[in-house]
Amino acid sequence: MKKIFFYITVLSLPFINSCKSDDDETVIEQVSIETQNTYDDQAIQKYLGENYLDTQGNVTPFSSTDAADDNYTKLKDLNPVTLPSGVVYIIRNSAQPNPGKTIGTADILKLMHKTVSYVATNTENTISFTSQFPIFNTIASTGVPDVDPFFYYAKSSFRTTRNQPREYFEIEGFREALQHFKSYDLDDSASYNLQGVIIVPSRAAYARNPNYFDSSAYKFNDRSFIFNFQIYKTSERPTSEF
Repeated sequence: MKKIFFYITVLSLPFINSCKSDDDETVIEQVSIETQNTYDDQAIQKYLGENYLDTQGNVTPFSSTDAADDNYTKLKDLNPVTLPSGVVYIIRNSAQPNPGKTIGTADILKLMHKTVSYVATNTENTISFTSQFPIFNTIASTGVPDVDPFFYYAKSSFRTTRNQPREYFEIEGFREALQHFKSYDLDDSASYNLQGVIIVPSRAAYARNPNYFDSSAYKFNDRSFIFNFQIYKTSERPTSEF
């Protein structure tokens, strides 16, 4: 229960501020689903060209005024893989476990991550991610991995008490891309070295469907998600949680 309230606290405050700013300055008009899908794909490509991974694997935007980052490689040049769903993932070659552990589709997950959500929009003929909304950042908050986040796996008790199906909670595109990574076997206190990036376009996230992030005031329609993460550990899930 504490974890759920922590998510709500993290979500509500920055989102209220960001939405206020949007209302004051720009109103995002909903376009057709086909157009939104195109916007998502183009915004992802723009994002890949404007960001790099620092020495600890953090996604970082290039500076237009500081030449110190000129020698870093753009995300688009780090062999991003695009899945049929539109999900893009990047495996950071220097930060993978060896040999690592294959992640089961229902494993319990310990995830160090910085997760951000955006809406891809067309502003003055420039398509890019806007309306940034920080979802969760274990590095800046607790400093320890997130255990079994609901957007990865919503266990039976979590679904039952809210009378909702899996897709109300889970981000399908994240689960799909995660299968291309392997897990470390680290203590919670270990220093992080982020091993990759997963970018989920809205159609592989919640699209325009009701979801757990929605509130009475705000909806998560058309939001794409960017996960910058390291899988600290996985373990087999008891069947009672399926």
